[in-house]
Amino acid sequence: MTDIQLIQTDKRMLEGIGSFCLRSKKKSPGYINKNKWLHDRFEEGLRYIQLIDNKKQVGFIEYTDAEYSSRVVHADNYSVIHCLWVSETGKGYGSELINKCLQDAKQQGKHGVVVVTNPSTSWTPSKEIFLNNGFTLIEEAPYQFELLVYPFEKSPVLPYFPTNWEERLKKYNNLTVLRSFQCPFVDVATENIKEGAKKLGLEVTIINIKSREELMELSPTPYGIFSVIYKGKLISFHRLTVHSVTKRIKELL
Repeated sequence: MTDIQLIQTDKRMLEGIGSFCLRSKKKSPGYINKNKWLHDRFEEGLRYIQLIDNKKQVGFIEYTDAEYSSRVVHADNYSVIHCLWVSETGKGYGSELINKCLQDAKQQGKHGVVVVTNPSTSWTPSKEIFLNNGFTLIEEAPYQFELLVYPFEKSPVLPYFPTNWEERLKKYNNLTVLRSFQCPFVDVATENIKEGAKKLGLEVTIINIKSREELMELSPTPYGIFSVIYKGKLISFHRLTVHSVTKRIKELL
């Protein structure tokens, strides 16, 4: 008989079973940085819910209050989902985790829940599962970003994206990486940029985003936690191979 549990990860659990993210590489810098990031975010109310099926980790969801989130969206009194991932589809794991988030948001008196998706990368959740669970696509941003919302009754205002994306890009002429460690893959993604840049004789400026205020001001995409910019152009917001890095930079030389 299937035994499914939803377990809210806390600091003690991080020292025990750890997080689900990049779980196969627990000694990697990315995994270590992610767990440090989670440790600090728990103080702000972030929730990292792991789904356990027959004593095996099979999925997780990460969400927090909008004012502490790592997504560039105006969503006062909403919860924001950062990540949703399951090891196997078709078993209802994703819906189980989404419903947990919705329940928590209602109990906290939120206006609703939002999530940022993008069909061009697996670094964001797929929008289909959210549409199937009552979310509505309400807005789009450059680079195929989508804003989905599940508003509760009598929500006074809907969330929205900023509109000055191009203006943000123009601030950066040198090869620049903006990042935070909300995602464990940010570390290897940064290393690939550095290696590609080295092949082309370019220096890389790395800006570690340390606050929500910096994120909302600087990030050139709604994703927020990883952006690569060169000569005022967005090269990527997710991990690239070294070959792809050099190819995209060469196009701007």
